[in-house]
Parts: sequence; C-alpha cells; structure tokens
Amino acid sequence: MNERITELKEQAKEVSHWLDGGYTPVYDTNLEKFAELIVGECLTQVDKVNVMLDDPKEKLGASWVGLAIAKHFGLE
Repeated sequence: MNERITELKEQAKEVSHWLDGGYTPVYDTNLEKFAELIVGECLTQVDKVNVMLDDPKEKLGASWVGLAIAKHFGLE
C-alpha cells in the first residue's frame, strides 16, 4: 500500500473500545474520516498542479477539476 495511504489511515484511527478495565485502547479506522482525508489529499494535489501551470486556460481547467471533486464529495 502507498505510504501516504498508510499515514492517512493512521490519522483516521479512533478508539473503538477499551480492554483490561479501560487501560488498553482498541483502535478502529473511522472510514468517514479516512475518506475525508483522501479527498483532501486529492484536492491538495490539484492545487499543486495549478501552481505549476503557466497558461491561464490550463490553470482555470485545474481549478474546475478541484471544484468538481469538492462538489462531488459535498465539500465547500
């Protein structure tokens, strides 16, 4: 698995319950948080491409791609 995906999965972990009378946490991945992190990572990549572009039409195209991704996943 991609190292960045593994990092995002770690960020999305949350305690699901406790063992040993509340001393040992058991973690599960919060899938909604994981999905939000992946979408955010994709939007960051679109922004990076946009910064590298010189042509105004290409910059506008990259901006529209980012907007389409954000709208598709219900982000503002």
